[in-house]
Amino acid sequence: MRELVLPAGENPTSLEGFLKKRFPIGYVRKIFRKHGVRINDRRAKSTDPVRPGDRVQLYIPFEREPSAPKPARSAPSVDIVFEDDALLVINKRAGVAVHEGKSVLKRETLLGRLEEHYRERGIRPRLVHRLDRDTSGLLLIAKNRPIAEELETLFETRAVDKEYVCLVAGRLQKDSGGIDFPLPGREGKPVRAVTRFQTLKRFSQTTLVRVATETGRLHQIRLHFAKLGYPVVMDDQHGDFAFNKRFRKQYGLKRQFLHAHKLRLTYACEKREWTAPLPPDLEKTINLLSAE
Repeated sequence: MRELVLPAGENPTSLEGFLKKRFPIGYVRKIFRKHGVRINDRRAKSTDPVRPGDRVQLYIPFEREPSAPKPARSAPSVDIVFEDDALLVINKRAGVAVHEGKSVLKRETLLGRLEEHYRERGIRPRLVHRLDRDTSGLLLIAKNRPIAEELETLFETRAVDKEYVCLVAGRLQKDSGGIDFPLPGREGKPVRAVTRFQTLKRFSQTTLVRVATETGRLHQIRLHFAKLGYPVVMDDQHGDFAFNKRFRKQYGLKRQFLHAHKLRLTYACEKREWTAPLPPDLEKTINLLSAE
């Protein structure tokens, strides 16, 4: 059994909120599922309040010591492209998780940082779409629930144009085309997925392409190009691992070459468009390829 005592400076919160600041979400869900947590020696639920001085007992082992809460990262680490009373458009860096997961604490995510930054103003930012951790580029975020629901409807009805730039392994022969191949949906069943592409530049072993998605399936671009036989360069899950190893050694790129370049939608009767240039690591890679 491990016991944690809420420090004097801790604000009153729920038991789940307290634990999620200190442990990965997978472990927190596990201890509640197995009824392995108590407050002051009493069986507890996730929604039970905890206050400074309370003793939280954990009866499910954790493989490493919980770290003390890190101070929230300051707002300047988030690149805000656009902001008004309803919306935020963020240029996300590669390597930053958008939301919490089994091995990612909420305070380490982009959403966690934004919630901390806007909390004093009574604003709770909400995600309306996602980007993979190693994908950089534009992310649209709502500042309240009604706006989030409205934007989610726009995404579901395909009223939002999302454009990406990616580098794929191999010399793509077509100048433009589409990939219409079903992918797993939310319930795991195959659903239609459509990706459009346009070739921008061919190099000796790779091709730079502009990509637009008509649907929003998990890993859609990466899975579609892998199915086509031209996987995204440095994709460590669906890519060509031998090719990636050679490419990293030659060009120094350490993450997948996939960047959300443009967002376009009509909101509040106004057409809006945002762009994000290639980040330095991807720009450097293109320069090296072009020099050859």
